[in-house]
Amino acid sequence: MPKVIHFEIPAEDPEIIRRFYEGVFGWKITQWKNQPYWLVEAGAKKEWGINGAIYRKDETRQMDKTVNTIGVEDLEDYIKKVERSGGEIIGEIREIPEVGRFVYAKDPEGTLFGMLEPSEEMMKMM
Repeated sequence: MPKVIHFEIPAEDPEIIRRFYEGVFGWKITQWKNQPYWLVEAGAKKEWGINGAIYRKDETRQMDKTVNTIGVEDLEDYIKKVERSGGEIIGEIREIPEVGRFVYAKDPEGTLFGMLEPSEEMMKMM
């Protein structure tokens, strides 16, 4: 059964937000490949919960809310399920190197979420 596997927190100034979450919760936060994207390790692998990221707000994402990503086995299959159930796909499928295939969607009330079909490299890391 698909479940939430990742979260994304938007930030005007990712450094301020990084220091906040590291200071308050002790999360380990590192920039990913010189991208405006910081990976959040929100606890040890054996601890309950998920990890996520902080991204710099900009005009390309047009989002300013925390977004949860759901892991799926077949992205096209779930795109069809979302559309048949009254949801909406936002944008095109994106290939994220070493991570997988990703797309944003909205539920029938407009809540944004992501769907990720993990790559083989990502599956080996899980």
